[in-house]
Amino acid sequence: MFDIVAESHEQARSAALPWDKLEGRRVLITGATGLIGFACARLLLERNRFGAGPQIGVLCLVRDEEKAREVFSGYGDEDGLEMIAGSVEDFPWPAGSVDYIVHTACPTASRFFAEHPVETADALVLGTRRILELARAKGSAGVVYASSMEAYGDGNAEPGLQNLLDESQVGYVDPLRVRSCYPEGKRMAEQYCCSYAAEYGVPATVVRLAQTFGPGIPKNDGRLFAMCARNVLAGEDIALKTTGASTRMYLYTADAVSALLTVMLKGQPGCAYNAANPSTYCSVREMAEMVAALAPDGGVQVRCEIDPDAPYPPEHHLPLDVSRLEALGWAPTQDLPGMYRNLMAYLED
Repeated sequence: MFDIVAESHEQARSAALPWDKLEGRRVLITGATGLIGFACARLLLERNRFGAGPQIGVLCLVRDEEKAREVFSGYGDEDGLEMIAGSVEDFPWPAGSVDYIVHTACPTASRFFAEHPVETADALVLGTRRILELARAKGSAGVVYASSMEAYGDGNAEPGLQNLLDESQVGYVDPLRVRSCYPEGKRMAEQYCCSYAAEYGVPATVVRLAQTFGPGIPKNDGRLFAMCARNVLAGEDIALKTTGASTRMYLYTADAVSALLTVMLKGQPGCAYNAANPSTYCSVREMAEMVAALAPDGGVQVRCEIDPDAPYPPEHHLPLDVSRLEALGWAPTQDLPGMYRNLMAYLED
């Protein structure tokens, strides 16, 4: 069993963030029922319950009100919770102040990118522009956009940590590949953040998140990291649909939230910051084998069942340089085995 509320409460108590900038202010969180959005909202709501200072207004943009009521069933008005319903592309602007915005709303599944590229691009690009227009109109003090390591495209030609990718080393993305709607959309959204900062003075920042996961994902999440965890719990082999040669870093959900808030409150407008745990760098195959080794009887094997039509990005190597974010005082708290132990404890509930 894993208690995500208790984890957020502890993070609200111990996180070294400039909480005074948020106290008495109103924070809009888009994608608030998603993994990162809900974790961010939960942290702020638990900070209010901790009672350390004036209450933070937590305004959550949700698409599905019924789902949102279920997700936020343990919270209410007394905790500072507000909700607004609509899609990120055309939601009704809220009355009153919007002091800060954490923009996490976007599709996350590779299969959705491949099957709905227009909707993916619209959510990323048009949704981000609408958020930035809101920030401009409201005079928001800070906006942070949750971008992705996929903005780096193929990254390095070879695996390894010899050439860490800093925020200036964006690589190749094939614009005529349908799935490129996601990385290209992320890049365009980043450009809007930079442009609104330069032209209109909107204090927009960007965090390029490594593959992020942890407790709180849907139990039926179709992404590889979730499949690996479920298979180990069920004692079933892990079947990769690629060679597993791509290499990348990973990030725990709670660490992603602290990275977003750190950059929103301390970052330079118009700038991007990589967020990852460097100790997690490995190939997809190595990651799967590490998870398989967590099986209690050692009976889970990893095998490759290559599917050329699988909706995954081409082989890539993305060792991210996180020194810019670390300079703001941020540090990750969970390594890859710890991330999986917590995720599997959560999935067992």
